[in-house]
Amino acid sequence: MSTSKNARTTRIRAALAAAIVAGLGCATLSATPAAAADEPLTVQYRQSATGSSQAEPWFKAVNTGTAPVSLAQVKIRYYFKADAGASSYSFACSWAVRGCANITGTFGALARPTATADRYLEIGFTAGAGTLAPGADTGDMQLRFHRSNWQPLNQNDDYSFGPAQTAYGNWSKVTASVGGTPVWGTAPEGNDPGPGPDPTDPPTGGAALFDDFNYTSHTDPAIGAHGWSVRSNAGGPGVPGATWAAQNVTFAKEGSNSIMNLETSTAGTPGTTKHTEILTRAMKFKNGTYAARVRFSDAPKSGPDGDRVVQTFFTINDLKAPMADDYAEYDFEYLPNGGWGEPANILYTTSWETYRPDPWEAVNQHSSVRASYAGWHDLVLTIDDSSITYYVDGQLFGRHDARYLPERPMSINFNQWLIDLAGQTSTTPRAYDQKVDYVLHVKDQLLTPAQVATKIAAYRAAGTTFEDTVPASQ
Repeated sequence: MSTSKNARTTRIRAALAAAIVAGLGCATLSATPAAAADEPLTVQYRQSATGSSQAEPWFKAVNTGTAPVSLAQVKIRYYFKADAGASSYSFACSWAVRGCANITGTFGALARPTATADRYLEIGFTAGAGTLAPGADTGDMQLRFHRSNWQPLNQNDDYSFGPAQTAYGNWSKVTASVGGTPVWGTAPEGNDPGPGPDPTDPPTGGAALFDDFNYTSHTDPAIGAHGWSVRSNAGGPGVPGATWAAQNVTFAKEGSNSIMNLETSTAGTPGTTKHTEILTRAMKFKNGTYAARVRFSDAPKSGPDGDRVVQTFFTINDLKAPMADDYAEYDFEYLPNGGWGEPANILYTTSWETYRPDPWEAVNQHSSVRASYAGWHDLVLTIDDSSITYYVDGQLFGRHDARYLPERPMSINFNQWLIDLAGQTSTTPRAYDQKVDYVLHVKDQLLTPAQVATKIAAYRAAGTTFEDTVPASQ
């Protein structure tokens, strides 16, 4: 399964090098309502399309308060009336100053429909969108949505639509909240947004895989009996000529939990480089929730630092042919020392549709944050029929489009490897650790990070260290 990651270095570099097209210049219109003194955020709106193929609400969020605002805490809602026979809508970002990868769009239904609104498009931001200083704005967010089957839509009966709003201006028919607290706009009657409860009790039932990695060593027969393979075969990704050392996947108790450790080591030559990986033998995982608690490391446990290390949790299937449309891959990848053109630590989440290794061509979408993620982190990925969503430590990290959804089931993998040997050229031996506490997959159910935590606590309270009720075929 791992051979489909052979071209990783080239692939991500190509994705990062994608050009950002220039945005359209728009005059700002000073219009009522003005921001009240106690409102830390206002939303400016203009429409870019009045036709029937798709709606194009463009926004700017403006910090009108006196303190910085984290965009990850901001939600903007645009309200509309669903068209007759329309069961689903699709969101897209055409261009944004803050980067389309840092903007999310989800649809919801109103609890109290009105004549002009029964649905809403909620715009959110990942951690990579950064903060808004007092007086600053996000710049253009050129957004659009359409019926998933591309049938005509009617905007004229939509609550938030302003056909005459052809230049940016404050627009009270969209709402904004910061940290769940409403700060701007007026919702359709009886539908004011507010802090919704984050459910902690997971849905009952549902096929699931849970593993606490309570094993003695890489040769423990239970590993194979539970469907795992500790990799020892040759091949990519990473340093050509390196080996995949099964003996470097170890298990030990830390407190009351059993922890899996993946050690990657090198003395600066391909022959001394040892990568590590563990993966499920079966490709039987598709829609639902994936979660793991992983400890990333910024520094080696011994020897000089500087190697371009990749520490991962991902799900993947095999590339059957170049540009095959049934390929799928969804990654958490942490680079503590940079790599792929990045000078320092960065965390990626990447959703793959397909690729061709030679000549290189890739179809993917990624989100990233350039910061240290050393230490333990709760990683959650959810996949349904409309989007792929990534969370880190309970916070939304990225949401990717329906075009990247999987067509076939996948395996679940953890690995740690070196991109190359150019980051640290010393021949002094060094070794890096990546630790894993548990892994969870719940088939066809989208769990919140809080629900994942509740489910893990229930497994441990019951003394369950392993469960796999996921059927062999989807």
